[in-house]
Parts: sequence; structure tokens; C-alpha cells
Amino acid sequence: MSIDRIIVIGAGTMGRGIAQAGVMAGCAVTLHDAVPDQLDRAELEITRQLTRAVDKGKLTTQEAVYASARLEVVASFDDLPLADTSFVIEAVVEQVDVKKELLGRLGERLSADAVLASNTSTISITELASATPQPEQVIGMHFFNPVPVMTLVEVIEGQHTGANIIAVTEALARQMGKTPLRVKDRPGFVSNRVLMPMINEAIFCLHESVADATTIDAIMKLGCNHPMGPLALADLIGLDVCLNILEVLHRDLADAKFRPCPLLRTMVDAGRLGRKSGRGFFAYDH
Repeated sequence: MSIDRIIVIGAGTMGRGIAQAGVMAGCAVTLHDAVPDQLDRAELEITRQLTRAVDKGKLTTQEAVYASARLEVVASFDDLPLADTSFVIEAVVEQVDVKKELLGRLGERLSADAVLASNTSTISITELASATPQPEQVIGMHFFNPVPVMTLVEVIEGQHTGANIIAVTEALARQMGKTPLRVKDRPGFVSNRVLMPMINEAIFCLHESVADATTIDAIMKLGCNHPMGPLALADLIGLDVCLNILEVLHRDLADAKFRPCPLLRTMVDAGRLGRKSGRGFFAYDH
């Protein structure tokens, strides 16, 4: 089973990464974002990453040219080729109301056999599907950052997700060179339910002056054989994203172990969001 065309909605870090993985896998990809500047940045970044792939010997020059030609950016929602597309991935901001409003609009225009996938990291797929006229076509497809590099995709089956929708979603993930692993529709799924408490505890260690950020990360890298320290990983994910995930886990599981560290809230309030803002627990050059 091969997917020829997909639509990706949301041109931020995750959306543009999904779009890049799609064109590299041979899909024609239509990328949409309501913010034109975001689309322009995404198109430039995808072109830059394809050039880097050529420089690293992962793509030939011709393959990169063909991949770039398969990307189309569309600024208007009304111009999306929804009638001709059987697979849509939303990668908009991790806010349930925003996602439900978008999925509702998409569900009204897509064919009954189309796949409507959400790249959510914590939100219930069953809840998101409730906003659509056909909840059986909604599924979770949780990619990991950076999408072109990370091989895992958590596939989340909602209460009403159809078996054919699951099969097509797993097929697309494999087409993209990913390993799809199926999980239940529970808060945080598996990855973030396990990962976020570790990141949060590392932030608490910093908050309580147990050690500085560099030392905390070095201990986890050298002592636990982690390729990246938890604070640097939080910067890569985005501190606002980490806070949002922890808030969902804390609320939905009603367990104090998921209570976000006050330092994390303070940093998000200050606009120190990690790599994307140039400063989080560490400083970065843009």
C-alpha cells in the first residue's frame, strides 16, 4: 500500500518536519498554515534540510530536486485539495479547542474513507474525534522531533477508529521510513507519560539547586547512557510544549507526580522556550 498525496496542516517545527518526511517518501505534500510567514519559513527550512541531506550523502541532487518539487504550500484553507486527498495530518498548536475546531471543518469536507490523523502528544483521540461527523476516520499519529531523523511514530487508536484507518496509517508511517507502534488512547500515551516526569524531576533538581543545568545533563548522559540530557531535551521539545503536556497529565491522571515544576512555568512566562526562542535552560544561536 502506497500513499501518493497527503495534506499537512500546521507549518511549525513538527508540521514542516512531517512535510519533509512526506516528500522524501515520495508523497505529494500540500502544506498549509494560517500564518503566511510560517509557511515561508517552513518552505525555506525544508529546502535547507534537503540540501543538507545531499551534502551528507543521504540523497542525490536529483532526488532532492524531485522531493522539493513534490511540496506545495497553500495559504488559504479553502484552496486545500481536500476532495482529492485521502490522508490529512494536523500538526497545529497542542490545544484541544483549536484541534477540535480544525478537525470539525476537515471532517465536513473529506470523503468518508479518508484518514484524519492528529499529531497530538497528549490529547485524547476519542475527544478530538467527537468534533467530526465521522469519528471512525480519526486517529493519532504522534511523530517525534526532529521528524526526518526520529524513527518512531506512536499510532493511537480512538474509541471509534476503524481498522482500515489504522492499517493505512501504519502503512504511511512505514513508507516514511518510520516504525509505527500502536498504543491505547490514554493521557500522554506511552512516550510522554514516561518521559515527562523525568524531565520535570530534572527541572526540580535545578529549581532546588541540587546541581547546575550542565551537571544535571552530564550525570544523566554519563550515568544513564542517555544520548542527550533531560534539560537539553526539554529545550529541543520546547518548554511550552513540556508544560502543556505535564498539565494534561496532571489534570487527566490526577496524580501529583505530574505537577509541573514552578521553574518551568516561570521560564515559559518569560518566553524562554528553548531552541526555538534561542534560550531555555541553555543558550542557542539561531
